[in-house]
Amino acid sequence: MPLQCDIVTQEKTVFSGQVDAVNLPGSEGRMGILPNHTALLTTLGYGEVIVRTAGQEEYFAIGGGFAEVQPDKVVILADSAEHAEVIDIERAERARESAEKYMAEGVPEDPERYAQIRASLQRAQIRIDVAHRRRRRAMPTGRVMSMEEDES
Repeated sequence: MPLQCDIVTQEKTVFSGQVDAVNLPGSEGRMGILPNHTALLTTLGYGEVIVRTAGQEEYFAIGGGFAEVQPDKVVILADSAEHAEVIDIERAERARESAEKYMAEGVPEDPERYAQIRASLQRAQIRIDVAHRRRRRAMPTGRVMSMEEDES
């Protein structure tokens, strides 16, 4: 029995489809969701969402948000979300460097501005990490390693 998974931001639907499993970055740690999971609502941290369908995996960088889990559906309402294949690593590195520069200049007296800079740094870093992991998992034959292969 597949699980409907939707990853959405305020601007667009990033992913929608039937999947076998979803692995996401809960604010208290990673969590795996399979069909018939108990209902829950959780906050999400910055991190990688992995959706698995028929042994194939897709990777997404998300920048916080919420996940609603029902026995047959997972809805991820992300502050930001991007499929690993469309991440522009050079742009993300420039954004990280810019945020690091602002942080190095000292903490702004405006707490809201500091929070924006910190969030920008975290978003850029997770985009870079997810894009690099996706490329590292790609095998020379074009096959992508599963989560189990990568962990061994």
